[in-house]
Amino acid sequence: MIDISVNTAAIDVAAVHALVEGNGAGAVATFVGIVRTDDGVRALTLEHYPAMTKAALHHIAADATRRFGLSAIAIHHRVGTMLPGERIVMVAAAAPHRHDALAATAQCIDLLKTEAPFWKREEHAAGARWVEARAGDDAAAAKWSDGRA
Repeated sequence: MIDISVNTAAIDVAAVHALVEGNGAGAVATFVGIVRTDDGVRALTLEHYPAMTKAALHHIAADATRRFGLSAIAIHHRVGTMLPGERIVMVAAAAPHRHDALAATAQCIDLLKTEAPFWKREEHAAGARWVEARAGDDAAAAKWSDGRA
């Protein structure tokens, strides 16, 4: 089971966890990303192209499902304007064993940073700025394709 959601609504961690739990899984691993307050961020706005974004998230989830033998995976991502402390993204992966659930969650988060078409704008006291891609994100994503992970 693959469940993808991209919308402005707050992420309900318990509901997403319940979606993937069961199905014979021995483990569920989750990751929740939160708007940070570092660098004086007052708000974060994520923009996207809906059809491309959902397709990219589905591709990331399907790849993790095949690679790690998942029984279920959910990727829920917010768009719009969010404040520090609010949830941006949740990935929940269910697998027969913990290692596969944890690895699948890590792979999805690493690939979300480089393969999902989101544009981020941070608002600070001095104004707003678009967030540039980071070399570290590319390196984290590359390890999943070159066999290091």
